[in-house]
Amino acid sequence: MTADDSFDRLDDDDYPAYTMGRAAEMLGTTQGFLRAIGEARLITPLLSPGGHRRYSRYQLRIAARARELVDGGTPIEAACRIVVLEDQLEEAQQLNAAYRRGAESTDPTAAA
Repeated sequence: MTADDSFDRLDDDDYPAYTMGRAAEMLGTTQGFLRAIGEARLITPLLSPGGHRRYSRYQLRIAARARELVDGGTPIEAACRIVVLEDQLEEAQQLNAAYRRGAESTDPTAAA
């Protein structure tokens, strides 16, 4: 991978561009918090060849959602579970909407 290739990846939401220290700083939290949500399997950072954790912007958004819950008094394990369930609900709602659109487009009585 050339330097130009890695620069192009910066727009990729899933590219692990952030070190643990930078990620914690961006979230206004501690590295311990990032380790804890990793242990709870909310996010799984990529490990660099040197064994350092690296985070993507997508993972940081998930971590920020968990942090909001924890800051509100929710235990970390419960916060991680809530974030997972919220994501599953959103995905199910999107699938249902897609199925409805598909059913309406194939049902000639739906347009009447």
